[in-house]
Amino acid sequence: MKVAVFPGTFDPLTLGHLDLIKRGSALFDQLAVAVMTNRSKKPLFTVEERVAQIREAVSGLDNVSVITTDGLTVDLMNKIGADYLMRGLRNTTDFQYERDIAAMNNFLDDQCETVFFLAKPEYQHLSSSILKEVTSSGGDISAYLPKNINEALKQRIEEEKLKQVKEHNEKTR
Repeated sequence: MKVAVFPGTFDPLTLGHLDLIKRGSALFDQLAVAVMTNRSKKPLFTVEERVAQIREAVSGLDNVSVITTDGLTVDLMNKIGADYLMRGLRNTTDFQYERDIAAMNNFLDDQCETVFFLAKPEYQHLSSSILKEVTSSGGDISAYLPKNINEALKQRIEEEKLKQVKEHNEKTR
């Protein structure tokens, strides 16, 4: 059985991510989407919220599960019996970054095989960070997000704006 892990922060999951998940689910017998914690990023959604959002977005894919861990990806792979690590590439910058991670993962576990998927042209310019920035500035990015995640993102951005206004008002009193 071919089991793969597709790790990421997915804050939020984009249609580019979802396309990779669908393509990976056609290639592998089982695909685990692993919602990870990246200590260098400040996520807008909690891990639990992201897991729930992604589970809804992939609900029609029977061989896809959504899991989480905060440790090493290779440890997660060993825990669930995965031999493949699935990653997406949008550009040469992604390639250089992902190549180095693949080398380190192979050093940590020489059974870890990284499989790269090239992003489709319509998704190559996407990043979760850009989509959050455009949304927070009032832009409509609904064409790039699953519906449930687009609604959650708009709501969270509004909540964050209200929170900032309240904090500003408290400081000026």
